Amino acid sequence: MFKEYYEKLVGRISIDFNCTPADLREKKIIITQPAMNDGRRSYSPGMPFLEMATLGDSTVIMADECLHEFLKELIKDKEAHRLFEFDNLLKLNEELKQYGYQMNHTHHMFLPCCDIRVEERFRVKWLYDDEISRFYGDSRFPNAIAYPEPCPVRPDRIAVIALDGDTIMGMAGCSEDAPHWQQIGIDVLPEYRSRGIGSYLVTLLKNKIIEMGDVPFYGTATANIQSQNVAIKSGFRHAWVETEAMKV
Repeated sequence: MFKEYYEKLVGRISIDFNCTPADLREKKIIITQPAMNDGRRSYSPGMPFLEMATLGDSTVIMADECLHEFLKELIKDKEAHRLFEFDNLLKLNEELKQYGYQMNHTHHMFLPCCDIRVEERFRVKWLYDDEISRFYGDSRFPNAIAYPEPCPVRPDRIAVIALDGDTIMGMAGCSEDAPHWQQIGIDVLPEYRSRGIGSYLVTLLKNKIIEMGDVPFYGTATANIQSQNVAIKSGFRHAWVETEAMKV
């Protein structure tokens, strides 16, 4: 399963970072020009100044032309994944300051690796598209759906809610970040945590997305161990890491 989705990922990264699948298979560091390719994922407005992703053996840096000479020096004699280590990110951050940018958060990204079927443990309710709208602005669900308002670039498509009677225990949702690429997020209310609700809902949603023929993926902050454990328990595994520059 993972191999199939990894091949799709290579195509996805090549669109998002303006390179070719062949580039990503060469196990090297690639520097490309920014581009707004059709169908790309976009998490910041306007033309990207710097975005960087690694698949482990290869890393692609899509950056403004003014950074290319600096980047060529930075990557000399470096293994691809080491650009995400603190000392190199710090050097990159210092260079960005003169252009009014700084490094944003680094995210660990996951793809499905196995088929997990779960027995019914909690009562759930499914919501689709416009049915999700009543939850916008609800501070309980900043990760499951767009917060505080809908995002036209990454529309929420599906949400699944776990219920204790009429009380919501948690919600998993997915946004279509690129055509047929659905990113899953999860929120479990504090009083219902440590009961397996998060991995239960994420697994249900992952399976639903796969049944639709789309690609489910999951992203989390570098140090969010609890979220990463939810991904692993739900049948995901680490696939890539990405970061970007943000305007100060």
